[in-house]
Amino acid sequence: MGTFNPGRYAAIDIGTVTCRMLVADVDSEGRITQLAKKYAICNLGEEVDATGRLKPEAMDRVCAALDSYQAVLRNLEAEGAPITVTTMATSAARDAENGAVFQERLALRGLPLSIIPGTEEAALSFLGAASDFPGQAILVADIGGGSTEIAYGAAGQNPSILHSFNIGCRRVTERFFHSDPPSPAEIEAARQWIRETWGPYFDGWMAEGMAFDQLICVAGTATTAVSVRDEMVVYNSEKVHLSPVTGDELGAVFRKLDIPLAQRRKVVGLDPGRAPVIVAGMVILQELLRAAQTWYFTASESDILKGIILHTARTA
Repeated sequence: MGTFNPGRYAAIDIGTVTCRMLVADVDSEGRITQLAKKYAICNLGEEVDATGRLKPEAMDRVCAALDSYQAVLRNLEAEGAPITVTTMATSAARDAENGAVFQERLALRGLPLSIIPGTEEAALSFLGAASDFPGQAILVADIGGGSTEIAYGAAGQNPSILHSFNIGCRRVTERFFHSDPPSPAEIEAARQWIRETWGPYFDGWMAEGMAFDQLICVAGTATTAVSVRDEMVVYNSEKVHLSPVTGDELGAVFRKLDIPLAQRRKVVGLDPGRAPVIVAGMVILQELLRAAQTWYFTASESDILKGIILHTARTA
């Protein structure tokens, strides 16, 4: 998979719902030592599915988060080690016709922005997750706000399947959920749409022998399933990482969250900012287990952020 250039790296991932940053040292063998990790719900993709444009106030929210992240970077660089920063945006920026305006705003902050295609997003998520599963055949799913990326292959090698579906928790929420809480008919319509959208692909892959040892799910929807199940008053990434979640447990989490929004915001283990889209996220996760014909998934904290850092360290 290549050699690594030792150094200090930062990855910034600007998604449809969240904006996150990981800062880490990388050694010559690709081992990562985390220095800082930051997270903010910015909802860049607000109404993008309907309008095809990024709202100015949504871009403002991301820029405010990035300003705070850059302060963290300046403090770390003051210690003496330069930081190579890579900034990427995914589904919402991909879909928006004014993505170039967003890129210009970030360039003014000294953050050149790459708006990456879904297959590259899938490959980076696979790279980030794979290191925990040496020698295993893994299916990695990154369920985001606007899209879900699928990558399949042997850990330590390049994946043999990469695909991005325009199925995400914000997209599903805005397209299908108009009641509070979503009505059974709305939820069923969302399920049917998800099945029709990715069903033929999964059916084909399974028929061609896509056998995997683990289904690995990364990003906030999957990790929230663990934190809500375990009623984490304070989020504990070490306990979330590599935690298995069965289909029955996922169903219990879905039922716990399928309540009016005001009540949902108070559910232990749920970030209140994620409450408007989390029901859709659980629906997507349930449909993923169904499509992949498996009874559980493993949540991973090693995701696209780690993948971006490892990729950058290989090419720096």
